[in-house]
Amino acid sequence: MRAILCKEFGPPEKLVLEEIGDPKAGEGELVIESRASTVTFPDALMIEDKYQFKATLPFVPGGEAAGVVAEVGPGVEGFAVGDRVIGSTMLVGGFQEKVLVAASATRPLSKNMGFAEATGLLYAYGTGYYGLKFRGSLEPGETLLVLGAAGNVGLAAVELGKLMGARVIAAASSREKLSVCRDRGADETIDYSREDLKARTKELTKGKGVDVVYDCVGGDFAEAALRAIAWEGRFLVIGFTAGIPRIPLNLTLLKSCQVIGVFYGAMVQKQPDLRDEISRDLEQLASEGKLNPYVSGRYSLEEAPQALRALLDRKVTGKVVVEPNR
Repeated sequence: MRAILCKEFGPPEKLVLEEIGDPKAGEGELVIESRASTVTFPDALMIEDKYQFKATLPFVPGGEAAGVVAEVGPGVEGFAVGDRVIGSTMLVGGFQEKVLVAASATRPLSKNMGFAEATGLLYAYGTGYYGLKFRGSLEPGETLLVLGAAGNVGLAAVELGKLMGARVIAAASSREKLSVCRDRGADETIDYSREDLKARTKELTKGKGVDVVYDCVGGDFAEAALRAIAWEGRFLVIGFTAGIPRIPLNLTLLKSCQVIGVFYGAMVQKQPDLRDEISRDLEQLASEGKLNPYVSGRYSLEEAPQALRALLDRKVTGKVVVEPNR
């Protein structure tokens, strides 16, 4: 089968397409014939050896795949060859034609979603649901500010925030991206390439500030958002596409607020019961047609490096996917 390999750490352009052996399903495992794999920022960090989890060379990037079950390993119940599923590869192994996954990290695919649309469910929506409900305790009627709101993870947070009854302010870097955020339910928008993030947030909340910040960006935007948080607000640390910020801790004292880390990838390993609860809830929302993932780009397996480059260059709205059979 064909696979994208990282043989040396570096930019996406160093990735190579090669023929490798087909995976075999062992105890408790499935082999998925991939139809789509989501492309994420952790993928881009891992190939440059900049992510928290380190992969051993050579490896196949890609943390999630949707497709059809091709093989069922010993001890696996509840799955059969031909089932439509989505599975987590635990960060490596997604960008290939056949993907090996643990049955415990695999869920049936909702009939309401295509393969490409479903690939963000366990990553983007999992992060959002874990962060907003279980870490940020977002309540109906509260105000949520999402930074990097037009990205895959950000858009999921916009949708979930609205489903949870919050007033959602989406912040992104262009009018085009913010238009997509409004289509996904954002009540207000901030173009932080042209507007002052702190001042505009304060204006939109009549000086009160926001109850919850969902920060996918970091960099200089993090401090500005923290300065616009309300008394006893919650600042959720999601990612650092603009760099890791240095925040004056006196702000947390003045606001009596919390800064809370949201590491979904580690949670799924450390708290399997919570992982399964989140998966069940998201599956229910998907089956009810309440989730609306936005796919802005579809790339062939050969084009996986271009997909990662587009992500790194911040040219992606929503998410892009690799479709091996494209």
